[in-house]
Amino acid sequence: MPAKLIVLTIILMSAVWIGCKQKLNQEMKTSTMNITKEDFGVLPDSTKVCLFTLTNANGGKMKVTNYGGIITSLEMPDRNGQLADIVLGYDRLDGYLRDTPYFGAIVGRYGNRIAKGRFLLDGQQYTLPQNDGENTLHGGIRGFDKVVWDASELRDSASIGLRLHYLSRDGEEGFPGNLEVQVEYRLTNSNELVIHYLAITDRATPVNLTHHSYFNLKGAGNGSVLDHLMQIQASAFTVVNENLIPTGELRDVAGTPMDFNTPARIGERIIQVGSDPKGYDHNYVLSRPGLDQVSARVSDPVTGRIMEVLTDQPGMQFYSGNFLNGSITGKQGKKYEQYYGFCLETQHFPDSPNQPSFPSAILRPGEEYRSTTVYRFRVE
Repeated sequence: MPAKLIVLTIILMSAVWIGCKQKLNQEMKTSTMNITKEDFGVLPDSTKVCLFTLTNANGGKMKVTNYGGIITSLEMPDRNGQLADIVLGYDRLDGYLRDTPYFGAIVGRYGNRIAKGRFLLDGQQYTLPQNDGENTLHGGIRGFDKVVWDASELRDSASIGLRLHYLSRDGEEGFPGNLEVQVEYRLTNSNELVIHYLAITDRATPVNLTHHSYFNLKGAGNGSVLDHLMQIQASAFTVVNENLIPTGELRDVAGTPMDFNTPARIGERIIQVGSDPKGYDHNYVLSRPGLDQVSARVSDPVTGRIMEVLTDQPGMQFYSGNFLNGSITGKQGKKYEQYYGFCLETQHFPDSPNQPSFPSAILRPGEEYRSTTVYRFRVE
C-alpha cells in the first residue's frame, strides 16, 4: 500500500475513533442523568403531592415538589468537590404548609407588592386580598406558591428538567383573566439552574413571575451570608416608603449603601440601610439585562462557591433575610437565624400596575409572557 494511502487511512480511522469516543462519552453522561419521583405528602383536601429528584451528569442534584413548584433542595459542589444543599427549606411537606416565607417557590400571579391591594386597568378597578399589611404580596393569600402544578419530565443531552403547568382562573385572588402558566426548571450538566416562564391570558392582567429560593453558599443553616461577596450590575434602585412600596423615584446607587457594582460583603454596609429590621429588601434597576450578561454575582470565600445570575427581566429584588429570626426550624433541624439566606428575585418592578413610569407588567390577549433566568454555579 502506498505510503500516502496508509497515512490517509490512519487519519480516517483516527477521526472515526475520536467521533465514536465523543459519542460514547456523551451517551455515558446522558446515562448518568436521572429523575425520580416519590410521594411527598397529602394536602388537607386529600390532594397527593410529589417530589422529583433531578441529578445531572456531574452529580449536581435538585429536588422539586409540584406543590408551589418549590425547589426544596439544590446540591452544588465546593472548591473541593464536596456537595452541599445551598437553599433553605424543610425536610417535609408540612413545613411548607405552615406560614413559610416562600422558600424556593414559584411566585405569582404578581411577584412582590401591589400597593393597598388594588390597581386600575383599562378603566376598571380591581381589588386583591391584602396579605402584607394593607398591601398585596406575591400574588395574595393563595398565590402560585400554594397551588399544585401539573408536572412532566424533561430531558435532553445537556440537561434534566421538569415542566410545570397551572391554570389560574379568572378572578383568582382578584386578578382578571384566565392565565395559563408554564414554568420549566432545567438542571444542566454545566451546573446551571435555568428557569423558563411562559404565560398567556384571555383578558388583560398584570403578570410578574419569579423564583424565591433563599440561597446560602455555605450550605443551608450553616451560618449567616453577611460575609458573602455580592455584585449587582445596577444603575439605580426603586426607592420605597416605610411599607416597602415604591415612591416612583429611581435613585442612583452611587455613593449609597445600595451600590454593589463593585463587589462588597453583604454585611459591610447593611447597618446603614434605612429599614427595620436592618437589611436589603430592594428592587435594583439592572444596567444591562440579558442572557448574555451577568447581572449579579455572589461568592462565598469559605467554600469557593460562586453563583451568577443572568436574566432578561428589568429588575432584581435583593433580599438579605432580614425577617428571619430563628423561629423557623428548617432542614436537618437547623434554625434559620437573621441573614441566614439571601434572595435574588428577577422581576418587573414592584407595584408596576400603579406606577405608569415603570416598565409595563400588563399581559394582553394574543401576547405571550416569556422570560428566562439562569442561576449559574461554579467555584474558585
